[in-house]
Amino acid sequence: MALADVDPAYSGGFAGADEVAEELEQLRERMTELQGRLYAEHEQALLIVLQAIDAGGKDGAIRRVFSGMNPQGCEVSSFKRPTEEELDHDFLWRYHQQVPGKGMVGVFNRSHYEDVLVVRVKKLVPKRVWRRRYGQINAWEELLAQSGVKVVKFYLHISKAEQKERLQKRLQDPQKRWKFDPLDLEERKRWDDYQAAFQDALSQCSTRHAPWYVVPANHKWFRDLVLARAIVATLEQMDPQYPEPAEGLDGLVIAD
Repeated sequence: MALADVDPAYSGGFAGADEVAEELEQLRERMTELQGRLYAEHEQALLIVLQAIDAGGKDGAIRRVFSGMNPQGCEVSSFKRPTEEELDHDFLWRYHQQVPGKGMVGVFNRSHYEDVLVVRVKKLVPKRVWRRRYGQINAWEELLAQSGVKVVKFYLHISKAEQKERLQKRLQDPQKRWKFDPLDLEERKRWDDYQAAFQDALSQCSTRHAPWYVVPANHKWFRDLVLARAIVATLEQMDPQYPEPAEGLDGLVIAD
């Protein structure tokens, strides 16, 4: 799929948040139910990867879409600049440690794809290094799938104009100014380079066992709806089941 062919402002024919509010709430409730079954079953895991350009909406999506999940069975991992210890290992080492265990839902806020995105754009490693990482990522994600971890990946697609508006709001809102980093302006100058890097990551690493979804994300409410629909569909495909109860429970009465 070519990013240029996806309109970041697409809203599925809906006029606004009010039109999708009821469905979104129903999806959250269904997600909560399926997560409970996944946790009880303790046989499978779900890894959700969120990637986006700066101000793309990853944090907001996590707050709104996963608000109904039981924190006991859901973990969010955010990845910043690698530590010295992490740099002493292969590039996937720090990510593998955060992969959800059986019964868990894991959300990666940024992910192993940073090592073919920012690393590529900022020329932190030679081209020959980041180019072979596509195959290494595919092999790793296949290993996870074969180990019972369902991997589903979302690119939150916003326009350059939408990014400008969001960054400006951060700068002007006292409650959001803390999120503004002047370095974001330098990164914005590399917009075209990042779009090319995202395009290659999507093209090279969307597989049957770990598909990519491009989510039109200019409208936050539509972004949330698309994410919720896809996550519920994924959990329903996984079809987790409650374990069989212990024998001899029928007619059992709890003593005073």
